Amino acid sequence: MIWYPYQQMKTMKAPYEIIDAEGVYLYTNKGKLIDSVSSWWSVIHGYKHPAITEAIKNQADRFSHVMLGGLTHQPVQKLAEKLAEWLPGDLDYCFFSDSGSVAVEVALKMALQYYVNQGNNRRTKVLSLTHAYHGDTFKTMEVGDDEDYHFILEAYGEKKDVIHIPTRIDALEEAFSRFHEELNCFIAEPLLQGAGGMRMYDISFLKRARELCDEYGVLLIFDEVATGFGRTGNRFVADLVLPDILVLGKALTGGYIGHAVTVANRKVYGGFYGDAPQKALMHGPTFMGNALACCAALKSIELFQEADYLSKIRRIEEITKREMADLTHEQIRDVRILGGCVCVEVKEEAALTGYQQFACERGVFSRPFLNYLYAMVPYVITENELVQVLDVMKAWFR
Repeated sequence: MIWYPYQQMKTMKAPYEIIDAEGVYLYTNKGKLIDSVSSWWSVIHGYKHPAITEAIKNQADRFSHVMLGGLTHQPVQKLAEKLAEWLPGDLDYCFFSDSGSVAVEVALKMALQYYVNQGNNRRTKVLSLTHAYHGDTFKTMEVGDDEDYHFILEAYGEKKDVIHIPTRIDALEEAFSRFHEELNCFIAEPLLQGAGGMRMYDISFLKRARELCDEYGVLLIFDEVATGFGRTGNRFVADLVLPDILVLGKALTGGYIGHAVTVANRKVYGGFYGDAPQKALMHGPTFMGNALACCAALKSIELFQEADYLSKIRRIEEITKREMADLTHEQIRDVRILGGCVCVEVKEEAALTGYQQFACERGVFSRPFLNYLYAMVPYVITENELVQVLDVMKAWFR
């Protein structure tokens, strides 16, 4: 039996069985559905893109995977070179892994060991945001702040090494003033907090965070697993404010194969580089640098660049703002739009009960959670298809 994610198995409804997928559509034995959530925000080019499919097939004819322990290969070398060239600043050093959660774990481990390698064992604390979500492995749950996902950690009692603050500059400044000697990093989902409620905040907060990290010698980590590759309307938020460590996943491969990367700048990498074996980063996911995933990622980046995806995302944002401008209802608390994301927050979770079936009956796959009805569509969606997604959202309240 399959144990499905985020579900009480005894009471869950039967999932929709997908028999094919192409473009923005998922096909069931009853018809087709527009995937309004891009398979957890990853399938930015849509399904069955011929160029990505061909890249994977061509590599599979050679080999699908070899370990990076003592071995290397051209796909991983080319992807590391491409990311170093493409990413801003001196984010040049790529540590690959197999999922976003693991890549965040690596970033947090890097930040702690960076100071330990200098003989500083006092910087054990992490500064994070309220409503943060960074994954479901243990350290990522600890730096997260969502009781709906991470209530299991209550068994350990109060968190001792994580400080959570809201996205207010005064709270940020106070935290640095109080804890700067104990902090090894500040980690944030920049501009858009995803699973914590599609919460959006201003770039000025991140600019001030960069200043404070520089002033007090704290590493800045951006978790762009969800926000990277255009989701906020920016290529990466790191283009606006440069972190010391950047984490990418989800859309890295266009959503075709699980893969992620933790990218460090020269300063962080230099903190591990030397003759002492104990200063090496002792981490190594089995499937890091998977050849198929690297080929998919290279082709995905090529498509993103050549097809001017930022223009596509700007158009998605324009259409979404136009179509959602008149949406009001007594149950709606807020409507938020940023780049390729729209979220309708309702006052009570019960106000969304039954929406998934309602949407599927109208040709749209959606997966609202808690008080949040949202869409993060594939960037290849047409205007008519996008309007259909938004019309279904509006119809629910009307």
